[in-house]
Amino acid sequence: MILIGLSGGIGSGKSTAAALLEARGAVILDADRIAHEILAPGGAAVAAVAERFGPDVVGSGGGIDRPTLRSVVFADPAARRDLEAITHPLIYAEMASRLGGSFEPDAVVVVDAPLLVETGGRDRIGMQALVVVAAEQSQQIQRVVARGSMTAEEAATVIAAQAPAERKLAAADYVLDNRGSPEDLEAGVETLWAELLRRFGSSADSQGR
Repeated sequence: MILIGLSGGIGSGKSTAAALLEARGAVILDADRIAHEILAPGGAAVAAVAERFGPDVVGSGGGIDRPTLRSVVFADPAARRDLEAITHPLIYAEMASRLGGSFEPDAVVVVDAPLLVETGGRDRIGMQALVVVAAEQSQQIQRVVARGSMTAEEAATVIAAQAPAERKLAAADYVLDNRGSPEDLEAGVETLWAELLRRFGSSADSQGR
């Protein structure tokens, strides 16, 4: 199994890059999806988050109301660190469990996670290479606002809470430049995929084609 990390700030285009890699045969392990699961009703983090942040962050269905929680933690760095201390070990434990499952010997597994650099994810789960998707901050904010889930101010706050772009890029083995068009990003992913297969000797290029 080839294990690759994929990271990038909010609005960088990381999820789009993951989808393009999946179309070429990669298996995607989505950390954000796991985070949603552990905060959903019955999720592994719900009780601890509710105990730390109070009943106001619990939604009507019994899960954590993510917008409410986000408004609390991104306004308070100490609160954000407390949340990360609860959720990150659970997310990594679930990743490790899934990575221990059955994969084809030549599978390319891409761990799609926004905070791989900040959390030392590369060493924690033994990734062979780290890919970072990069864009201008103004583009990131514009893309997040276009989704309709945050205001420009909220998006800027989230970006400020993540590692600076320079730190992410310095940690990367490969950079996907997403400052241009969707076609430019797809061309970059195609080049990256060919390089990953060449470097790590997988025959996974026969998958997903």
